[in-house]
Amino acid sequence: MAQHANFSCISWNIHRCRGNDGRFDPARTLQVLADEVWQDGVDALILQEADEECPPHAGLLDIAGVEAATGLRYAHGAVEQRWATGSHGFLGVIMFLHPDIAVQRMSLVDLPGHCHRGAVVVDLVRGAQQFRLIGTHLSLWQGLRLAQLRTISQHVFRQTPMPAILVGDLNEWRPWGGLALSPRLLGSAFKGPAKATFPISRPFLPLDRVLATDPARVQTTRVLGGPGIRMASDHRPLFAEVALPV
Repeated sequence: MAQHANFSCISWNIHRCRGNDGRFDPARTLQVLADEVWQDGVDALILQEADEECPPHAGLLDIAGVEAATGLRYAHGAVEQRWATGSHGFLGVIMFLHPDIAVQRMSLVDLPGHCHRGAVVVDLVRGAQQFRLIGTHLSLWQGLRLAQLRTISQHVFRQTPMPAILVGDLNEWRPWGGLALSPRLLGSAFKGPAKATFPISRPFLPLDRVLATDPARVQTTRVLGGPGIRMASDHRPLFAEVALPV
């Protein structure tokens, strides 16, 4: 029987640091992240809507402050790992990783659609574990989600096979994932629980997901809450623990 070790992550759409009071406040977002979202021992933080929406997609957060609050390492230090010099991530998607996790390769994948969306695909190694982490933010339109996920799956298909973890705001409200997450479309079965994360005050839609391909499996997910979280964004953060083969 194969042995497994756990990998944990938090996904959060921070709504470009604009809270439910309409106030743009990056300092508040960082404080809520430190006080209510972050949990010791987590291996990765994947943020969405963390850069400005329009070109040049300038960064919004205090990156050094996030690193200090979490102990994680910012994964986009080189300019080719971001949209542009002034960006912090790729079209709002930013990854922070545990210092023990090494990045073998990072790819930035443009996704089709009028509203510019993207995916960050990283091949990672920790000890004997080798796995792929995909952070993304997909379209509100079902047809575009199909095309975007197909684009991601085609990119992954051309890479070295390894267990993959798909993380982010997928905007897929169907708990079963609909056609967008069908193995017939993607070529692989991305599986995991569907927990409601939207809207912030009384969530009933599972827009934010953590899914994995065999032999990795999502063991548990938990929607995070708190007074600061309910004010800082329109999405709840999602914690997940994934069993990875060793």
